[in-house]
Amino acid sequence: EYAEFLHCKSKKFTDFDEVRQEIEAETDRVTGTNKGISPVPINLRVYSPHVLNLTLIDLPGITKVPVGDQPQDIEYQIKDMILQFISRESSLILAVTPANMDLANSDALKMAKEVDPQGLRTIGVITKLDLMDEGTDARDVLENKLLPLRRGYIGVVNRSQKDIDGKKDIRAALAAERKFFLSHPAYRHMADRMGTPHLQKVLNQQLTNHIRETLPSLRSKLQSQLLSLEKEVEEYKNFRPDDPTRKTKALLQMVQQFGVDFEKRIEGSGDQVDTLELSGGARINRIFHERFPFELVKMEFDEKDLRREISYAIKNIHGVTGLFTPDLAFEAIVKKQVVKLKEPCLKCVDLVIQELINTVRQCTSKLGSYPRLREETERIVTTHIREREGKTKDQV
Repeated sequence: EYAEFLHCKSKKFTDFDEVRQEIEAETDRVTGTNKGISPVPINLRVYSPHVLNLTLIDLPGITKVPVGDQPQDIEYQIKDMILQFISRESSLILAVTPANMDLANSDALKMAKEVDPQGLRTIGVITKLDLMDEGTDARDVLENKLLPLRRGYIGVVNRSQKDIDGKKDIRAALAAERKFFLSHPAYRHMADRMGTPHLQKVLNQQLTNHIRETLPSLRSKLQSQLLSLEKEVEEYKNFRPDDPTRKTKALLQMVQQFGVDFEKRIEGSGDQVDTLELSGGARINRIFHERFPFELVKMEFDEKDLRREISYAIKNIHGVTGLFTPDLAFEAIVKKQVVKLKEPCLKCVDLVIQELINTVRQCTSKLGSYPRLREETERIVTTHIREREGKTKDQV
């Protein structure tokens, strides 16, 4: 029988007192000597014909008030550390609660419930049954009546600190535990389902069942990962970075991506939504629906002058004969007024063009690794926008 630590692999420990000392020494090395904490586990392997094949992760109890060198948020740090381990679907949770404490206040059960609400992978362990007040017992809990768990509860009686200091033998401790359950009136009827040896047996059985249940899904997950990796390997097998067709393909993909990004920014379904200011399609929308109408409203004209102009125009159209229709007068007056719209319309075009060019710049930021490609893309698209600007202004 011997033990090995991962941090000193070459050394085999045969004296288990030395193992205990090494655990304390390593804890001090990692966390300092004043009750600090660390999420790095100490790995200990025990080899013996008398132990079960189990991996046990012993997590710290939750500390509410920091002592020594512990940080102020010690409680949250420990909780995060515990959650890292117990959140894994493949792990079984051993929720240990002392019997002389109210089960409803158990941190272990509370945290187990958070990650395993159905109680499918939680096993309750009740300790310190021998320290309960006289006349009280944990029978309801152990019979799984008070706070039922799918996998039930097991009671154990460990050595006291005095026993440990006095180096009380484990075998003697196990015999004392057995005697306690057999002689206690509240637990006598279930003594065969109590105690550390039974807990070992249950854990081994539960672990075997648990592995049997989780293996198929684990296997299929691994197989699908393997397939996708093999597929990738296959692609890279014939990978020649200087192959011109690859370069063309990569170039096309980037240009297409630019097109998609530009469209999304204008349409408004982009993957990067700006939360600081309006941009792209939203800003253009605002130019049309707010800036442009505002410019139009700002235009001024004097109605009296207009009426006078209309009357002169009609009279002038009639001339001597008075046969002509006033349509021409209408046209002359309207043309004069419409000219006033030209300025705001062209201003609106300018604003929209400016926003389109900004959007092009934002979309080419993904091409940052290829400065020349980025420059060319910006140049070509901007030139095209400028050409269309001329035609748009002519139409306006």
